[in-house]
Amino acid sequence: MVKDQEVERIAKKLDKMVQKKNTDGAIDLLRELKNIKMSLETLQSTRIGMSVNAVRKQSSDEEVQTLAKSLIKAWKKLLDGAEGKVAAVEEKKKSASPLQCSSKDSPSSSDSKKSEPPKTPTSPSTPTTPTTPTTPKFTSFPPAPVTTDSVRTKSRELLVAALQIGDDHKTIGADCDHLAAQIEDYILLSLKSKWESYRPFQSWSISGLNVQN
Repeated sequence: MVKDQEVERIAKKLDKMVQKKNTDGAIDLLRELKNIKMSLETLQSTRIGMSVNAVRKQSSDEEVQTLAKSLIKAWKKLLDGAEGKVAAVEEKKKSASPLQCSSKDSPSSSDSKKSEPPKTPTSPSTPTTPTTPTTPKFTSFPPAPVTTDSVRTKSRELLVAALQIGDDHKTIGADCDHLAAQIEDYILLSLKSKWESYRPFQSWSISGLNVQN
């Protein structure tokens, strides 16, 4: 409290010098300020920095200007240091906020991890044994075209007889009657535009089948 009063007394004297535009004796007052250990509260309550800066600007004495600058510089460091401490405290408060806490430390996250059921390891699927392909069996055919022509009927009979030679038709399950009718009908369709040449062709086919039989 005494220090504040002393600094305030010096500040008033300096302000009067500035008003009278006479800075004689200012150097002695500045030396007194240099020997006083200044605090942030004293600087703010007495506003001594403004008084010293006003004297510095008005005085033409180099010693007064140099000492005034030195005091102002030292006080400015004190102010900057105090502001830095305040900023550090604010930053520390923000970093310690619950909203900034890591989710790893929250009990709810640990509980949720504990409540998760254990995963059952899945066994690799058993490879299937490849099956041997079987011989396809022909069990059905398109319906055989009906004919009343005696030559065509005879041709079909001979074709049936030829298809039944050996056991191949049994192995594949072929219906020789239907197959013979399909073969004969295909020959007819191939020579439809030449019907007259069909009968000689049939006679040749029949004779050939007879020879094989």
